[in-house]
Amino acid sequence: MSRSWQRKVQKNQELINKQRKKRGEAPLMSAKSGGAAGVETFKGRSYLMPAFLLLFILFYVIVTVTSDAFKQGDTMFWVTIACYVLLAGLFVLRRPYLAIGRDFVRSRRFAGDRNIYVSNIKGINAQKGYVVIEQHKGGNWVFSRVMNRYPTEQMAARLKAFAEQNGIPYTEK
Repeated sequence: MSRSWQRKVQKNQELINKQRKKRGEAPLMSAKSGGAAGVETFKGRSYLMPAFLLLFILFYVIVTVTSDAFKQGDTMFWVTIACYVLLAGLFVLRRPYLAIGRDFVRSRRFAGDRNIYVSNIKGINAQKGYVVIEQHKGGNWVFSRVMNRYPTEQMAARLKAFAEQNGIPYTEK
């Protein structure tokens, strides 16, 4: 099957399974046992960006409240603080992930979910606490244990099998 046909089948299968789930019926075929070719997902946890936003809010409150121009009944001040707190909560709840399929790697970026297919992967580097997926075009994808709490050891083992299966250079430092 061609890749575009696989994507169409997977999209339609997901749509049908969502409809069946709403009706309380069992799904036709699970994503791991058939057309989707067993996508394995590794989830991380984002904590640096929310921490930065909360520190920014604290700085904003201290600078604004100590200034002479601050008024007690200023509602836009509190709306701004609430929006930044909601944004920090959004970053905490929206977990980063790495999904490894048969011929692609998928991850969540700021602009949304992005795929890299085998033809665009130059190489995969793994070292303690880090996994780097190098692309021919575009920036490298770096998955870090420190920054996003990824299980890098498990990811490296799965990416090694992925690289061997697809003939991609894999280096471990």
